[in-house]
Amino acid sequence: MQTTLTRHVGFTGTGLHSGRPARLVLRPAPAGHGIVFRRMDVVGLDRLVPARWDLVEISPLNTRIVNAAGVSVSTIEHLMAALSGCGVHNALVEIDGPEVPILDGSAAGFARAILAAGLVRQEAPLQAIEILRTVEVRHGPAMARLRPHQGDAPRGLVIDFEIDFADPAIGHQGRVLDMANGAFLRELCDSRTFCRLSDVEAMQAQGLALGGTFENAVVVDGAKVLSPGGLRHPDEAVRHKMLDALGDLATAGLPILGVYEGLRAGHAMTNRLLRALFERPESWRVVTCDAALEDHLPGSRLKPADLAAVA
Repeated sequence: MQTTLTRHVGFTGTGLHSGRPARLVLRPAPAGHGIVFRRMDVVGLDRLVPARWDLVEISPLNTRIVNAAGVSVSTIEHLMAALSGCGVHNALVEIDGPEVPILDGSAAGFARAILAAGLVRQEAPLQAIEILRTVEVRHGPAMARLRPHQGDAPRGLVIDFEIDFADPAIGHQGRVLDMANGAFLRELCDSRTFCRLSDVEAMQAQGLALGGTFENAVVVDGAKVLSPGGLRHPDEAVRHKMLDALGDLATAGLPILGVYEGLRAGHAMTNRLLRALFERPESWRVVTCDAALEDHLPGSRLKPADLAAVA
């Protein structure tokens, strides 16, 4: 069945790219609502911006959604990953500015608050998008692909990601993870966004990363990790890329049943992949989830041991 929050939860912080103060409140929403943002600071225009793949404006460094009135919300990917990973299907996201707060650069703060609020099952069946045929997009050395599972056993979403950076602090990393119940909390949610020190000045010259600090991003310089405390995981970088992919795939509007493969892929590639998928109706179908399939979805049947990951 579909789910929503039992009560509202709030967050305050700073926008990673804008550097502006940001306040956000997650509120329960009715069945069939999906995840929709409402810009509380906007007057005289449509304030509602659904978190939907066809409203994503291509950006290499974050995920930005824009409605027909030009009202936008940026850097939604970590919140979207937390909602998907915790199994929240319907929520109204009230925000008083153009960018979601970055918190510590991961999705752990969002996940922790969602779990503390708790979820309620709604009187509406949950549907999902089953991948039937492989869809792939490429750009230079980067690739993103969605393909069907092999075999007849019910499966949810598997993320297979690979990155390769010249900086030895990151280097070549790869990881495969079945996102079935609790995996997001245990393996991905505390992994932070990262960048190279050499890129910081260039980003800030473009008006980006104005709210970035050593506390809300992992900054590397060659073989050195400059952020206090070092890495949370030896492969934190690829785990964060997987977190981003989960959040970006959540803009499909329904859970995805299939395998996502990313090679040096980012936000823009994942959105191009979703656009390619929905342009090919023979490559997918909508299915209604039964109890067996629900067990394989992110956020289903969380256990106390899973919660310890974000305690």
